[in-house]
Amino acid sequence: MPILHALVLGIAQGLSEFLPISSSAHLELIPWLFGWDDFGDDAALENAFDVALHLGTTIGAAAYLWPDIRRYTIAGLKPIFTHTPMGCDGRIGWFILLSAVPAALLALLFEDALLEIAETIWVIGVMLIVFGLVLWFCDRLPGRRTTEEFRWNDALVMGAGQAISLIPGASRSGTTISAGRLVRFDRPSAARLAFLMSLPIIAGAGLVRGIDLVRDGLPGDMVGGFIVGALASAITGWLAVWGTLKWVRTRSFTPFVIYRVVLGVAVLVVLATPYR
Repeated sequence: MPILHALVLGIAQGLSEFLPISSSAHLELIPWLFGWDDFGDDAALENAFDVALHLGTTIGAAAYLWPDIRRYTIAGLKPIFTHTPMGCDGRIGWFILLSAVPAALLALLFEDALLEIAETIWVIGVMLIVFGLVLWFCDRLPGRRTTEEFRWNDALVMGAGQAISLIPGASRSGTTISAGRLVRFDRPSAARLAFLMSLPIIAGAGLVRGIDLVRDGLPGDMVGGFIVGALASAITGWLAVWGTLKWVRTRSFTPFVIYRVVLGVAVLVVLATPYR
């Protein structure tokens, strides 16, 4: 695998995993548009590279969100060992884990169908447009709730949004933020919750696929590309979380909506051209 390809895909993964523009879409569209065929028909090797990229984004996002992760984890586990009442932070920690259930169940039940859809370019184009408009609509709703008001029913609603993101082009952060805005969280809180909720799902998917990677091993000529891709996705993942949380303090998600719609239309136009 060329180092340049690994670098480009790592950057795309890190940025688009947390910006609401769909990482699955970009990881499919970039090789499709440029005619890259780095893995041939080796699905196991492609999945292994996907594991490396997701490991990188998980590390990058977790590094930025570490104060939140540490606070909610300690607060959630402390009552178990000290028999003290569960506080607000502890409940939030457990609700974040609860939010992973819808996506985990959907992935378990429909894994093969989702993998097949993931390679369907027209579906990606349509979903970029549709869920871009969903984000635009939800982002226009008033929102005054903060992270401290996160409840179990919010976890299920936002978790359902996260489950929808298994459709390529929908965007994990985009659908989860949309769901958060729908239940009236303000922009910074919806984004922060969406990023925290994504970590168990990304880490869990990486662990499942990583077992196959450990079992099958990795070709020696791929090691450099995997390392570069993972490092690039970690750095850009950190930057994406930082940048998004800073952006939404004073601005809306409209630029991301415009980007999604333009990209989705461009994909469909390219597909419709007789020379593609």
